[in-house]
Amino acid sequence: MLFLELALIRWLGANVVHLSYFTNFVLLGSFLGIGIGFLISRRSWSVFPATPILLALLVVVVRTWPVSIDRAGDDVIFFTALETTGPPAWLMLPIIFLAVAAVLAGPAEVVGRCFAELPPLTSYRWDLVGSLIGILGFTALAWFWAPSWVWGTVVALGLVLLMADRWRAVTAAAGVVIVATLVVESAAAGVSWSPYYKVTTTQKHDAEYGDRTAIAVNGIPHQTMSSAAWKLDRASEIYRTPYERRIDSPLRNVLVVGAGSGSDVAIALAKGAQHVDAVDIDPRILEIGVQGNPDEPYQDPRVTRHVDDGRAFLERTDERYDLILFALPDSLALVSGASQIRLESFLFTREALDAARDRLTDEGVFAMYNYYREDWLVARLAGTATAAFGHSPCIDLFGESTAVLTVARDEANQDCGPAALTATGPEPADDNAPFLYYQGGLLPSVYLWALAGIIVVSLLLVRAFGGPFREMRPYADLFCMGAAFLLLETKNIATFANLFGTTWIVNAMVFGGVLLVVLAAVETTRRFRTPPLRVVFALIAVSLAIAWAVPASALLGLPFWPRLGVAVLLGFVPVFLANIAFAKRFADSDSSQAAFGINLLGAIVGGCLEYSALLTGYRNLLLVVGVLYLAAFLLKPAERRLAA
Repeated sequence: MLFLELALIRWLGANVVHLSYFTNFVLLGSFLGIGIGFLISRRSWSVFPATPILLALLVVVVRTWPVSIDRAGDDVIFFTALETTGPPAWLMLPIIFLAVAAVLAGPAEVVGRCFAELPPLTSYRWDLVGSLIGILGFTALAWFWAPSWVWGTVVALGLVLLMADRWRAVTAAAGVVIVATLVVESAAAGVSWSPYYKVTTTQKHDAEYGDRTAIAVNGIPHQTMSSAAWKLDRASEIYRTPYERRIDSPLRNVLVVGAGSGSDVAIALAKGAQHVDAVDIDPRILEIGVQGNPDEPYQDPRVTRHVDDGRAFLERTDERYDLILFALPDSLALVSGASQIRLESFLFTREALDAARDRLTDEGVFAMYNYYREDWLVARLAGTATAAFGHSPCIDLFGESTAVLTVARDEANQDCGPAALTATGPEPADDNAPFLYYQGGLLPSVYLWALAGIIVVSLLLVRAFGGPFREMRPYADLFCMGAAFLLLETKNIATFANLFGTTWIVNAMVFGGVLLVVLAAVETTRRFRTPPLRVVFALIAVSLAIAWAVPASALLGLPFWPRLGVAVLLGFVPVFLANIAFAKRFADSDSSQAAFGINLLGAIVGGCLEYSALLTGYRNLLLVVGVLYLAAFLLKPAERRLAA
């Protein structure tokens, strides 16, 4: 079930552009489907036989009507307000949400029926073991850059094995449709898969621009690979401007963050760099540069490649650079389906630019360029650079919101000339609220409407499949626990991404770590006498207060292992205690199916509340978590609370 959920999050995000920016939409649909599946498992009828057919329809429909950007370069990609080919967001997003819920309901029903046959904590224990196997399996496939048809094959085989004999032939036929559709997708010319994207390369040639390789990710134009000479002489001025704004001095050491297919590395070498550290988070795009860049920069002995998160590299390296360049590091992807963190979110905060400043030589210069799309965004980044360096950067504007920002550690070493502009915009983003593309104020209306729709649809479906809400009243505390735990998990994802990088492996380790801690809490409850619930909830409150009092910024200066140890304690002790409370309450439930299903439905509310981080920052999510756990304790059935 978890493998299928992860595969849907990854594959749908690669084929439906809107999902790349609408954060946890597929996750919320998964929670709804799993919760409904558990409620259905109490009935005599079954929806599981329909699962392979629904999944095949979903795969075929998405591949038949894909959503992609219809022009390259400067599309506005904020809150899904972009011009695309394919069905519009208002149609595609509800279809995806309901389809995901329908697909996950079947496997969840099977799991729910297993819950009914075992003691509550035993069933939960094996559910967690299965979840760990699912995430480890998907992580292994990501490690080997497995294409989508491999994921589909694993899911299809699992459905065939679980299906009753009389439905097995239909399931096998649906599995063939799923795998065949995904084989056609991955076998298309120029298509490959990295741990983050579906990558598509297209060879282009014309008399004006010569030979180029266009690289798109998840249906979005990402970068163009061509020679350094063409970039400098015939492409946009953004490529040469950082070198023109620095006072002439030797380029002994250069850092390029967002090195990609290598064009910016080749330009640095052409400008005389003696050594270049080329950092990119995506190994497949680096490999494309190794295989096809006409200048062969990655074969040059002066270049060292690093597959890493740019912010994590800055925090870890002891090198000093004459030039640090953030070269179009727009990830176009989220860290996970469970948070709003984009791969580059922590690269443009005030703290990140502080780190970049500290890694410069006395004559060093920092520069960043991109198609920033909005004037206010250029102004925000200029203000961030001013705050970090103590003086204004050079701001070069080219065309519609295409800009280069250049700032020297010492103002005397930057030559702005006509680029000495001033700009005012929103306050700089910081590590607590790394939302570069959010201006502030009220939540965007598209989010509010979508979240309201999710809640209304969820209530209607829960009422239809679960019966009257008054029958669920005994499990209101578990509903609150589900919402609180989802927010706690989201906060941990953000914290670990800040401290250790937004790489897929860090994200997988956080998810796996959470599952291990939850399993440890269940085993502790099964094998040992634990304190009364009132004591456990008090300990949860204390652990949340400590985690709130110690911001992530306080840990960044620590060496790796002490930083990891403190981060694990601050992040996972509340998770452990929260699941001690859940396990004690779950073990005492009259219906483990209803209890677990309602807990998962509470996670939908937690997923909606996660958007409040745009207003409060991630640190203050812990206050919301605390309120929800207080509500859970107060809503616990009185007679059982007294007994505990």
